[in-house]
Amino acid sequence: MNLNITGHHVEVTDAIRDYVTGKLDRVIRHFDNVTSANVILSVQKLQQKAEVTLHVRGKDIYVESDDGDMYAAIDSMIDKLDRQVIKYKQKNFDHSHDALKHQATEL
Repeated sequence: MNLNITGHHVEVTDAIRDYVTGKLDRVIRHFDNVTSANVILSVQKLQQKAEVTLHVRGKDIYVESDDGDMYAAIDSMIDKLDRQVIKYKQKNFDHSHDALKHQATEL
């Protein structure tokens, strides 16, 4: 998996990079088909913003989060991403099982 972390008006330190990488590993464990992830961390006035685009087979999942603290924004973003990945995985799982049931009834 390719991971790209960039900062707009903020320096991406090793501590932030390790924090984001650790949190993303938790999400990626749910789903094997992740090809790449692009994370953008930015600061606008006093608002810290974290956004991620996760490229999976057949879809791109985009999540963003704002907070006064960068680490809190990253945590919120990861929680949202986790929910969306689980939802996407469940949807694909249901569709594949529906197709198998349909094939079994035709036989």
